[in-house]
Amino acid sequence: MIHLNDENFNDLIKEGKVLVDFYAEWCGPCKMMGPVLEEVSNNIKVVKVDIDKFGNLANEYRIMSVPTLVFFKDGVQTLEVVGFHTKEELNEIIDNI
Repeated sequence: MIHLNDENFNDLIKEGKVLVDFYAEWCGPCKMMGPVLEEVSNNIKVVKVDIDKFGNLANEYRIMSVPTLVFFKDGVQTLEVVGFHTKEELNEIIDNI
C-alpha cells in the first residue's frame, strides 16, 4: 500500500490495475476500510490519498464523500465507488477491471 506523499500520482496510476483510496484521517468508515485495503493490496496496487493534504487532487476527481475508491487500469479510470466495501466486493470489482 502506497501513501501519496508528493505529486507522483500520475506515475503511480499509469501501469496495471490501481485502486486509489481517497480518505480522511477523521473519517470513521475510512478507518474501517484500512484492514480491507491491506488484504486486497496483494491483488492490486493501492494508493491512499489524504484529501486534507491533497485537496487539489480530490477536487480534480470531484471527490464529494469519503471513502471514495477510484479504480484505474493503465492510467484510465474505470470505476468509482463510495463508502465501505467488503474484501469480497472489492475482489469482485478487481477481477472485472
